[in-house]
Amino acid sequence: MIDSVRGEVLHVGLDHTVIDVGGLGYRVHATPATLGTLRRGEQATLTTTLVVREDSMMLYGFDGPPSRELFALVQTVSGVGPRLAMAILAVLEPDALAAALGAEDVKTLTRVPGIGKRTAERMIVELRDKVAAVSGPARSGVPGVPPPVLSGVREQVVDGLVGLGFPVAGAEQATDAVLAESTGTPGSEDVAAVLRSALSKLGRAR
Repeated sequence: MIDSVRGEVLHVGLDHTVIDVGGLGYRVHATPATLGTLRRGEQATLTTTLVVREDSMMLYGFDGPPSRELFALVQTVSGVGPRLAMAILAVLEPDALAAALGAEDVKTLTRVPGIGKRTAERMIVELRDKVAAVSGPARSGVPGVPPPVLSGVREQVVDGLVGLGFPVAGAEQATDAVLAESTGTPGSEDVAAVLRSALSKLGRAR
């Protein structure tokens, strides 16, 4: 079990980062919100969990133990695996997730691609009391350091959606729709927001 990683940030993508730990580059998958706290060339610490499957080993990173607990908690619901759990945390902040579960808000939960009405209802029944016990996440990474300057917002969002399992055509269409609705030129702080909006569009289009 790799409980955490700490080291120099070598790369920051839309759905993962690479952190140098003792000369080894660890590829860590994380949500856009967590990745937004990292900056290439700086030191960072991520709470992690290692998911082992028959054909893969994937390391997931979080901004603190509470987010990791939520990641594990949502997977106790039948039909929710690691990839879908990350999509949930990417679309809904922990507080928003807790609020949706507490209010039995199926509509909000089904904004997450891959979460249908039945799964949302199971989540409400099985998690509404448990998730309230998980406190909000405390940011780690590098305090006071702005998010990395990312170029090619459209390309990064499309790549991130494809990495989550969506077809290229659908990812491009959803991303273009979000960018067309936005005003001004998307900057580094807008990448996570564009991804969330594109995920929501893809969820509504199911």
